This record gives sequence, structure tokens and C-alpha cells, in this order.
Amino acid sequence: MVRRAPSVVPWWSRWWVRVLAVYAASRVLTTILLLILAGVQGANPWTAAHPSYFDFASIWDGRWYNIVSIAGYPSTLPTLDGHVTENAWAFMPVYPGVVNALQFVTGMSWPVAAVLLSVAFGAGAALLFYRLLVRVKLSPSTSLFAVVLFCVSPVSPLFQLAYAESMYIFLLTAALLLLVERRYAWLFPVVLVMAFTRPSGLAFALALAFHVVYRWVVRRRDAFPVRDRVLSVSLAVFSGFAGLAWPAIAGLVTGDLTAYTDSELAWRAPYIGYTHLVPFASWFQGADWWFTFMLQLPAWLGIVTLLVVVALFVVAQFTPAVRRLGVDLRFWVAAYSVYLLAVFFPSRARSGC
Repeated sequence: MVRRAPSVVPWWSRWWVRVLAVYAASRVLTTILLLILAGVQGANPWTAAHPSYFDFASIWDGRWYNIVSIAGYPSTLPTLDGHVTENAWAFMPVYPGVVNALQFVTGMSWPVAAVLLSVAFGAGAALLFYRLLVRVKLSPSTSLFAVVLFCVSPVSPLFQLAYAESMYIFLLTAALLLLVERRYAWLFPVVLVMAFTRPSGLAFALALAFHVVYRWVVRRRDAFPVRDRVLSVSLAVFSGFAGLAWPAIAGLVTGDLTAYTDSELAWRAPYIGYTHLVPFASWFQGADWWFTFMLQLPAWLGIVTLLVVVALFVVAQFTPAVRRLGVDLRFWVAAYSVYLLAVFFPSRARSGC
């Protein structure tokens, strides 16, 4: 009997090569778009008119991260007429810290180091996103198509800006993959770093709470060992404390218990004035602003539109296509949606929290 040699898979057909090829092609497209925008960018507080690519890619929030990397955080909150104004406390420390480390090793300037770091984390996020979808039993072709959408979505240029989003999405995707695989112990450091990269700890804690309750309910057909119970519950509590840690640090350093939320709210003040953070009020305030100020339409129409959109979103979570993602990814979508409804303000600029 003649044995056949095992077939060798060509390197260009390996899953990671295809994912990286999609990511690279999408970066060409988004780079062209950003260069076009940079070409028409006028003079602003961050750059002169028509800035270079790296200067354009590191303005706005990128400059705030740069400020954090150079000067850290103020011990006294800046105010105007008694109200806290925009300041560095709204930007978490992990991303600028890693950029600083890259600068130290390579000698790169801030804009170059920050942008290249974001590009690298974006590539890592695309790879993990594909593995996550395959892990929840989507076909390789469907998973690759999802990667294409992931890489060319309207917000995908963020993968090559000096923003923390690339790093955060990389960490989030890693966390979701570990959650699906029930590797709770490995999640502790990921959750901690993630919570100091972008606001996420409270939302992930809620997703973990959903996960724990579900595993308890179905424990007769899907074993829920004592070790998993202890680790998963501990992880949910840990994630909640991690989500509260940065606001607590801001309060301790500045002596103002609401330093972090007041700093975040400063970005929405140009739209609705200075307000306190009232959970679940932001979207109604945003709907009122968009419909009355921007569209010149009755305020009640904005409220009705918002409620209809939320209802349609909830219904969509139970459609067959979404159910194929599995319970854990749907728990995250539900938890993060609740978090966004609680604190996010939908505006044309940075919305905070």
C-alpha cells in the first residue's frame, strides 16, 4: 500500500494571510480617503492648513493622548465660569503609555509612533475577529466576509489614527474570544488593561453577569463546575471595579469625586450646555438636539424615532442571523447597548463616557 504524502496548503491560502491581505487592501483605501481629507483641512488649533498625513492622523483626540504622554493629568481641573472644561482626564493612560514605550525604543516622533501602533493593533484585531467568528461556528467564507465589512466600515479609518480605538478593539476581541472559550483566568489581565484603555469595565461586567446567569440556568445540560462559578463571578466583580477605577483615580487626584464624568461631559456642553450625568437621558437629549436644532423638526418626532430605533434593534437581536453568533456575543452586544444608552451622547464630535 502506497502512502500519499500529506497535502501542503499554499501559504497564500492560509487564513491569516487572507485576513491580513484584506486589512492591507482596506488600509490603502482609507489612506487615500484620509489624504483627500487632509488636503482640504483648514488651519485649526492642532495643525496648519493642509497638514501631512501623520499630522492629520494625530489631531483631535490624538493630540489629547499626546498631551497625556507629555504632561500627564492635571491635579486641578480647568474651569470656565465654574464649569469643568475639556481636559486630559477624559483620556485613559494605556494607549499613550504604550506609544511612549514605542517612541523610547524606536526614536519615532509621536504622530508616527501613534499611527503605526494603531495600524498594528488594527491588524491584530482583524485576525482575532476572524478567529472569534470561526470559534462561534460561522463558516470560514462568512467569517472572511465579516472581516471585509469590519475593515471597510465607515469608522474603519480609526484603525490608522492616533486614537485608542484600535488597541481597545484588539483587547475587546481577545476578551470575547477568551469568554467564548471560557478561559476566565486569562481574562483578568485583559479586562484590567482594557478598562484603562477605553471605558468598558462596567459594560463587560454586565455581559459577564448575563453569562454567569445563563450558565447557571443551563447547568444541567452544560456543566458549570465550581471552579468556573468562582472564576466567572469573581471576574464579573473584578470587571465592575475595573470600570470604576479610573473615575475613582481622577476623583482622588483632583479632590473632585465627579472629575471624570465632568471632564467627559465638557465635550457635549457645546450642544446641550453644562449638565450633570443622568443615566439614560443622553440619547433623549441628543434626539432633541438633532431634531430641533439640526433638522428643525418637532422634538417629539426625535423621541418617537429614538424609541422606534431601539425597538427595532431589540427585535433584530432575536433574528436567526444574529442568533448564529451565540449567546456570549449577543450578551456583549446587549450589555454594551445598555451602557451606550446610559451614558453616550450622539453628536457629531466626541461624545464621551
